[in-house]
Amino acid sequence: MRGPVVLVLVTLTCFATAQHQALIDYLERRLLAIEDRISLWHEQTARYASELRALKQQMVSQLENLDKEKETLRMNLDGVGTRVDRVERELDYLETQNGAQPCVDVDDKLIEQQVTLVKEKQKAQYSKLSDCSDMISSIKAMKILKRVGGPKGMWTKDTNRGSGKLYIFNGTDEDTIHEFASVQDFSRSLGITLSKNLKLPSAWRGTGHVVFNNYVYYITLAEEIMIVKFDMKNSSVTDSTVFPLQDHVPVYGLTPETVMDLAVDEEGLWAIYATRQNERYISLAKMDATSLDIEQMWDTNCPRENAEAAFVICGTLYVVYNTKQPGRSRVQCVFDVNGMVTNEDAPLIYFPKRYGSHSSLKYNPQEQLLYAWDDGYQILYKLIMKKKLEI
Repeated sequence: MRGPVVLVLVTLTCFATAQHQALIDYLERRLLAIEDRISLWHEQTARYASELRALKQQMVSQLENLDKEKETLRMNLDGVGTRVDRVERELDYLETQNGAQPCVDVDDKLIEQQVTLVKEKQKAQYSKLSDCSDMISSIKAMKILKRVGGPKGMWTKDTNRGSGKLYIFNGTDEDTIHEFASVQDFSRSLGITLSKNLKLPSAWRGTGHVVFNNYVYYITLAEEIMIVKFDMKNSSVTDSTVFPLQDHVPVYGLTPETVMDLAVDEEGLWAIYATRQNERYISLAKMDATSLDIEQMWDTNCPRENAEAAFVICGTLYVVYNTKQPGRSRVQCVFDVNGMVTNEDAPLIYFPKRYGSHSSLKYNPQEQLLYAWDDGYQILYKLIMKKKLEI
């Protein structure tokens, strides 16, 4: 009896072991299948995440481009609206003076009136806004701070008396300003690492920008020259205007990228420009810094040929020319809006030997310093002044 019982027990044990092994094999296969599916899910999730990141970056880039195009379109529309308003005011004036006239007659008279207005602004006696009567006697010292950026650009302080901030405009067709808290921060900064970036709604053209009372005034160019006034506190465009030039040419013969050069002195905001009608010489205009209206215009006797840059001090335009000596420049032409200084009276002013030629010269009336950009080098010139009546 014991032999069959043992056989039965052994048989049952083997059967149970086989079932257990089969169950283990089944569970292992299921686990392997689950692991394969989890691995597949991870791969698909990583791919989807990568595609979503790429889509997000593409959307952000497109939105930035749309914002730029929107701001540019808004500025263009504002400029067109301003010009339409001016034309409407002129038309209303003509109608009140002479009654309704055919459209062609009105247009002809409007053009004649605009030409007459420009001539009057050129002939009118300039009314000084300050008692400043200084002019340059000589250059006392030259200091090279560092070299940042490309061959052409502009750097300046805000001419507001309470501001010590410094601004770098690198290049002639960019839209990002580098702001430093002080000249000391700029001097000890490795490149532009200590700067704060200020992005403009559109790219500037040339090197003729200024920073005045917390506003950036810069030039853009499409078919016409536009002056844009940008509020740095609010990061928004406060105003813009189309400068009334039908045929403009670069203002300096040696800096063709600069179609207009803005300047600030004790009297306020100035525009230095040139027209095809008088293309051999440089012209000057006094502007209202608040409204961007033109207050008065002058045709000077300062040639464009060989001119590098210019600046204004106390209503006197100083034009800097490249000499035959390498790395040497001098003030070779001056124009005083009050007629107190002539080329014959002005002293000879030579700039110390440098690296190349000035792409910009910006005067700071608070410090009596010139901020110069020379082949990527940022240079300061300390000026010695004298009274115009002491000539």
